[in-house]
Amino acid sequence: MIDVREKEIAEFALRGALEAGAQKARVTLIKNRMDLVSTLNGQLDKCTSCMDRCIELTLFVDGRYGKFSTNKLSRESLPDFIARAVETARMLAPDSFRDLPPQERVQKNAVTGTELALVDSRYSELHPEDRKKTALEACISGKPGHELLVTEEAEFSDGIYDTIIMDSQGTFCRHTETSFEYFVEVTVKDADGNLFSAYRWDESPFLEKLDWRSCAEKAYLKAVSSINPARLRGRKCNMVVDSEVASKFVSPILRALNGTSIQQHSSFLEGKLGQKAFSEGLSIIDEPCVPGKSNTCMFDDEGVATKAHSIIENGVVREYFLTTYSAAKLGMQPTCQGAVRPRVKGWPEPGLGRDDILRICGDGILVTDFNGGNSNTATGDFSFGIEGFEFRKGQIVRPVREMVVTGNLLSLWNNLTACGSDARECMSKLIPTLAFSNVDFSG
Repeated sequence: MIDVREKEIAEFALRGALEAGAQKARVTLIKNRMDLVSTLNGQLDKCTSCMDRCIELTLFVDGRYGKFSTNKLSRESLPDFIARAVETARMLAPDSFRDLPPQERVQKNAVTGTELALVDSRYSELHPEDRKKTALEACISGKPGHELLVTEEAEFSDGIYDTIIMDSQGTFCRHTETSFEYFVEVTVKDADGNLFSAYRWDESPFLEKLDWRSCAEKAYLKAVSSINPARLRGRKCNMVVDSEVASKFVSPILRALNGTSIQQHSSFLEGKLGQKAFSEGLSIIDEPCVPGKSNTCMFDDEGVATKAHSIIENGVVREYFLTTYSAAKLGMQPTCQGAVRPRVKGWPEPGLGRDDILRICGDGILVTDFNGGNSNTATGDFSFGIEGFEFRKGQIVRPVREMVVTGNLLSLWNNLTACGSDARECMSKLIPTLAFSNVDFSG
């Protein structure tokens, strides 16, 4: 997608930065295209097509650091932009910890951008009429068996994304991928006129692997199952979190592992490196370089090579996410900017789905969605509004809503009782259904 002329412009910008006075520099060239077709109640609503490209320029000037971007990619406009960027960087406070990563850490095998086989060869063959046909065929509005349906809003989108990173030390990395996504939200109405909504989505680098045909039906069934919810009294009980939303309890852990949070003393995992902080049933590994899989990449934003590794192993914190900068500030060895494709693994045994875990837990509350709330990265405390179902003897008995779950992430994860094997591969975080004991719910 990035052509020879655009690559030469990026090289021109890199040379220009050094000639303008930067001692070191990094150029990131990003070019994206996306087409989208939206539908409303089974009818075509709108079609959009957009393309974006920009250069991000990272400068190291006289012990100072600055990051700048422009979408004017021409030999005529870039020299003035670069000169002003260098002068601006000189006005910033010195920061001796800023630097490019050493060459031994940089990815050297991502040259064509297609090493992970993430480009659908049929992408260039798609035409506007193909996109419209796909979007309309996915709709359930007007089809038999959906009498409670009030509204159906959906989007089918596809795109291609291309990135090149090069720096003054000779780094060159490229990543190219296609993406196809379908998202639908439906609203149903019960006999009393109450409205209930649910959504479903899927994503894949390849059109033939996109499950767009079943999304609306699954969303409809989920919305119908939410009719006539109960408001339960507060209790302490088992909590099962559906894989669709389980990232709510994993993302705060990953944020707390960020080097900036550690350095600024705003992480509840500060000082936990090498220590057991969670249940032995929790392991999080990073799988960044799996060919053909969504959300993979061979390098991070610095061009540092990614690799499969353990983040948390049997409850023990094995790694912080340390960039070149945060590692220098902390006096530690750098790792990577973050988890590229984290996968949560656990026990009691492989092959468990949500229904299996409900049977293991017996009684409790199944969480299928969140409504607001927050978590504190510094303390690990959280409070989230939830929707879901009460279950007894392993079977769902009624929907519930307007409840709040509260607690602390360290305590919660030390009460992990089961971890499924049903993570959706289309998600950026591969998190299965999770189960916890002794969780506080308030009505």
